Amino acid sequence: MKNLKLITSLVLTALLTFTSCQDEIDNENGQNPNTNNSNSQTANNLQRTSMYDGSFDDFLDGASCSSILLPVVATVNGTQVSIITQSDYQTVLNILGQFTNDNDTVTLKFPLRVRLSNYTEVSVANQGEYNAIISACEALESVGKDAISCIDIDYPITILTYSLNFEQTGSVVIQSEQQLYGYMNNLSNTELFAINYPITAKLSNNTSVTLTGDLDLQTSINDCLGIENAEAEAENQANNLETILVNGVFKVNSFVNAGINTANNYADYTIDFANNLSIVAKNTANATAQDIQGTYKVTSETEVFLNLTFAGNATFNLLNNNWQVTSFSNTSISLKSTTNAAVTLVLSQI
Repeated sequence: MKNLKLITSLVLTALLTFTSCQDEIDNENGQNPNTNNSNSQTANNLQRTSMYDGSFDDFLDGASCSSILLPVVATVNGTQVSIITQSDYQTVLNILGQFTNDNDTVTLKFPLRVRLSNYTEVSVANQGEYNAIISACEALESVGKDAISCIDIDYPITILTYSLNFEQTGSVVIQSEQQLYGYMNNLSNTELFAINYPITAKLSNNTSVTLTGDLDLQTSINDCLGIENAEAEAENQANNLETILVNGVFKVNSFVNAGINTANNYADYTIDFANNLSIVAKNTANATAQDIQGTYKVTSETEVFLNLTFAGNATFNLLNNNWQVTSFSNTSISLKSTTNAAVTLVLSQI
């Protein structure tokens, strides 16, 4: 129980104290618009962008505020996996991705060690202690105090320091995210600071931006968080689509190519999506006709995509495409080609 309280305290106290004890400093920083206190939006932005990002192994631990330090042993959908290096993550992902519509389970073997978003490393003795880490992470996410991972500042950067009467007292060269986090987390309530702009940063889409002031930083964060939210929504929609596909049987309701609807070519066929990412088209008018086999995959970015690949049949080969899902329901799925928006396909559930 003592360890459980310590872990929860480490996660919450280190991250929330930063903005809770500075009420005596006015948010309006006098006549110098370039200075910020530890309770400012810029300070919050810098702290959150410099937190340790533990989201890269969420498929394993389900906690974006921390990551598991390797090696670790996990049981994934009933299969025990020894994860020695990050290259072993692919084994876990392969097991999780084997079926599209199943209840994936990952059971961790304790004790293990984790790195928290404040860069602290702690030992976790059991599932109860690990649940405390997950709960603390969810609490931070709910109040917007979790790590911002969609923008990476290029280092080094220089921070200019000021006294409360706005006289510059010095400068600090920051070489890394961890150093910036430590600086912002330990900022004195008798100090003001300013970033020596311009600085550059990389967004999650690998584009670089030049930031010339605090407003630029805030705008870039707002933009990339908006993209992250769209990606999360698309991922949820992709999961919903997978469920509809696996639970239903479909027919080609419309297939428009070069302005011509050729749905009649598929009128005798039903299309069945299996849970193992395979797909089969059956000729219901001819019991002796050979089934047409294929594979499918649902993916997402900020949009949802359905990839179809049929083999051995010229008519069904025309459906082979990475389709963008324009709309879907329990009864109908509308698609358009990602290479030619005039090519559309509608699948209807029977």
